Amino acid sequence: MPVNEGNNRPHFIFQNNGKSESFTSPGQGGGGVPVPSRDRQAHGNVLLGKLQSLHPTLADAVEQQHRAGIEEGVGLQIEFEGFPDVELAFESLARERSGIELRNVRYEEDRVFATVFVPEGKLEVFEKLIAGYLDESKDTKNGPKSSNLLNTVAEIRAATLQALWTDTPESMPTSDDEYLWWEVWLPVRKNRQAVIRQFREMAAGLRFKVASGELYFPERTILLVFGSVEQMKRSVMTLNMIAELRRAKETADFFDSLPPPEQVEWVNELNERLTLPGEDTEAPHICLFDTGVNNGHPLLARALSNADTHSVEPGWGLNDHDGHGTGMAGIALMGNLTDALESNQPLAVKHRLESVKLIPADGANGGDPEHHGYLTAEAVARPTISAARRKRVFSMAITAEDNRDRGRPSAWSATLDRLACDADEQGETPRLFVVSAGNIQDPNAWMEYPNSNSTDAIHDPAQAWNVLTVGAMTHLVNITEGDASDYEPIAELGALSPFSTTSQTWQPHWPLKPDVVFEGGNAATDGLGAAWMPSLSLLTTNAQVNERIFTTTNATSAASALAARMAAQLMAEYPELRPETIRGLIVHSAEWTGGMKRMFLPVRGKPTKTQVASLVRHCGFGEPDLARALWSVDNSLTMVCEEKLHPFKRKKGSDPQLKDMNLHRLPWPLAELEALGETEVEMRVTLSYFIEPNPSARGVTSRYRYESHGLRFDVKRPLESDDDFRARINVAAREAEEYSSSGQSDSAWLLGKSNRHRGSLHSDKWRGSAAELASRGVIAVYPALGWWKTRPALGRYNQAVKYSLVVSIRAPEVDVDLYTPIANQIGVPVVV
Repeated sequence: MPVNEGNNRPHFIFQNNGKSESFTSPGQGGGGVPVPSRDRQAHGNVLLGKLQSLHPTLADAVEQQHRAGIEEGVGLQIEFEGFPDVELAFESLARERSGIELRNVRYEEDRVFATVFVPEGKLEVFEKLIAGYLDESKDTKNGPKSSNLLNTVAEIRAATLQALWTDTPESMPTSDDEYLWWEVWLPVRKNRQAVIRQFREMAAGLRFKVASGELYFPERTILLVFGSVEQMKRSVMTLNMIAELRRAKETADFFDSLPPPEQVEWVNELNERLTLPGEDTEAPHICLFDTGVNNGHPLLARALSNADTHSVEPGWGLNDHDGHGTGMAGIALMGNLTDALESNQPLAVKHRLESVKLIPADGANGGDPEHHGYLTAEAVARPTISAARRKRVFSMAITAEDNRDRGRPSAWSATLDRLACDADEQGETPRLFVVSAGNIQDPNAWMEYPNSNSTDAIHDPAQAWNVLTVGAMTHLVNITEGDASDYEPIAELGALSPFSTTSQTWQPHWPLKPDVVFEGGNAATDGLGAAWMPSLSLLTTNAQVNERIFTTTNATSAASALAARMAAQLMAEYPELRPETIRGLIVHSAEWTGGMKRMFLPVRGKPTKTQVASLVRHCGFGEPDLARALWSVDNSLTMVCEEKLHPFKRKKGSDPQLKDMNLHRLPWPLAELEALGETEVEMRVTLSYFIEPNPSARGVTSRYRYESHGLRFDVKRPLESDDDFRARINVAAREAEEYSSSGQSDSAWLLGKSNRHRGSLHSDKWRGSAAELASRGVIAVYPALGWWKTRPALGRYNQAVKYSLVVSIRAPEVDVDLYTPIANQIGVPVVV
C-alpha cells in the first residue's frame, strides 16, 4: 500500500493553552517560604509547657476509654498549628514505631493545622523531641535538633471537633443545634471490625442515627452518622476515635422529599447562579429523542425554546406526559442536580437543548415496533431542517425491551449507523449519537449482581457501531432514607451499576460495548429482596411542575444523558472538532475505577488480555473525566489528529485492492524519555471512525460483511526499521480474515490486536520503559476488509474515509516535564 506521511501536521491539544505551570506542594517543610529561626529557649519552653499541660487531659481520656472497654486506639488526639505563611512540617509529626499517627491535615487561610493521635504513655516522645531542641550540645550542622519541625509549630492543644473537620470551611456547621449527616472517617487498626463496633456502640449511646454499611479503604473506614453538633461534641472519647469529619453529600432523597414550596426556593437560588447561552448563539445543542420535554420547567425554560421542540408525529403533541424526557433534559443540561444545588458557586452552562418526541404518551410507536428505525430517521430530520448548520449531539435513552439481538445488527441499529456516517451524502455531515445501553429492570435480577449484568445483554439499538454506547456505574452508596436501616447498597463505590447491561454474552466478533460508563445510580438490598431508592439515584427536573419541581432518575438513561452533556461541553470548547473526534476524546479520557478492577481483574498478577476484554465488555473503557479530556499536565501530553485515507482502489478489469495507509510520526521528547531509562510509562492510542452499514444475515466475516471498511492501528516496535514496519503493516492489512493477526504479538498492550479491533472505536494502552517508548515513534493507521471492497458491484470502493487518532503518553510515577520540550518544538499549539 502507498504510505501517506505528513499530509497535515499533527495537531496537539495541550489543554493548558501552551503554558507550563509548576506548583509547590505545601506541607513537606522546607519548600516554599523558608522556615524562620526562633529564640530556641523561649520557643522550646513554650511548646514544652503546652505539652505538659496535656497530661491531665490525656490521663482522663485514657481512663474513660479503659472504663468503656476500649482496647485498641487508647490515647488522645492533639492538634498542632503552624505559624502564618510557614509550611507546617506535618509529615515529621508521625512516629509510627511509637504508635503516633498523623490523622489529618487542613489549611485555613495562611495557616496549616495537623491532628495527631498520641497513644497512652507516648506524649513523652514529643517532650524528648523538644528537650533535644533545647539542648545545645545536640545541635547539628543545620542548627538545633528537630528545628525543621519545631520552628514551624506555633501552638499545641487537645483536638476539638474543629480539628477533625477536613471539609471546606464554609461547609462546617455554625450552630450546636444544627443536625446533619456526618461522614465519619475512622482510622484502621489491627482489628478494623472492632473499631467499627466500638464506634457504633458509642454512637448509639449518644443517640446518633448510623446508616447501614461502611466504605473500606486501606487506612480509613467511612460511616454515615446523623445527629447534631452538640451530640458530636458531647463525648471527647468519641471524638478521639475519629480521624476526620466531613459533611456528607446531600442525596437526591433530600431534595426530592422537600415540600414543593421549598423546592421552588432551591430552584430560584440555582437560577440566580445559572448562566446559559442565548437562542441566537452558535452554542452546541443536545437533541433529546425521548417522550418530549416540558420546557415550562423553571430550570429548562431558558435552555429550550419552543422552536426547538419537535415531534415525529404531529398528533402526539410536544409535551412530556410520561416525565422521562423532561428528566433526561435536566441531567443533560446540568448533570445530577444534587451537585448543582448543594454548591453555592456560579454555574455556567455553554450548551442548549432540543427535543424530539419519539414515542407518544401511551409508550407505543403506533403499535408497530418495526418503525423504530424509520421514526429515528424522522427524528433526525426535524431539527436538522429547522437548524441545518447547528452543532448538536443526539441523545437517545430509548431502547427495545428485549436483548435478543446480542450484538447482531438490527434495522434500528443499522439506521443509527447510517445516520451517524451520513451515508446518504457520502459522509459530508457525520453525526454523533449517544445511546443508552439498556437496563436490567427486574429487582430479582439485582439480587444476582453482578452475574445478572453478565447475562443481560445490551438492548437494541445500542449495538450500533458508530454510536457512543453508554452503560452505568455508580458512586452512590449512602442510603439516607429513614426507614431503610436494614438495607445496604448492592454495588460498591465505583463499581458497575446493578442496572447496567453488557456485551459479555455476545459472539466475540461483534463490537466491544458499552464504550464508556457514567453515573447511573445504585440499588439496595436487605438480604431478602432488592429495591430502588431515591438516595441512590440522581436528582433531575420533574415534568409536572405544578406538583413538584424535582424528581429522581437512574440507570443507563441517566448515564447516557451525562455522556451527552460531556460531549456538548467538549463541542463548546472545541467547536471545530469532528463528531468522531469528540467520541474518541470521551473514550480516551475514561479510566477504570478500583471498584471495576476488583470486579473483573485478578487481585494479583498481570491480567490476561481475555480478562481485560471481559472488563471492557462490562464497563467499557471506564468512566470518562471532563478534566482529563480538556486539560493536560506537565507529565502527560496528548496528540489529536483528524485525517482521512482511501481504504481501497480498483483498476479497470480487476477486483478492488487495499490502497492507503497513513504513518503518523510522534514527536515525543526523546531526550527526556531516554533519561528516564527503565521507568514505566504509558502510551494510550484511541482510533475513532464511522463505517457505512450493510446489514444482512449472510456471515460476519464473509464478503457480505456488515461494515464498509475497517481501520486498524499499530505502533513501530523497538529495533524495527521504518521499512520493516511498513512491510509488517502491509502483511497485516492483506490478511484474508479480519480477526486473525500476523507477526509476533506485542504483549505490552493491555487489550492486544486480536481484542481491540472490534467495531469502529478502538482504544488500547501500552506500558513499558521510557527508553523503549522513545524508539516507538511511528503509528500506522491502515485499512481492513469491508463490503466496499468485497462487493464491487455496489460501486463504493473509491470512497475516502475520515478518522480521528488520539495518542497520549504519561509518566505517572515521576516528576518529569514531558510537555515543555514538545511546546518548544512545535511552538504555539494548534487546536483542530
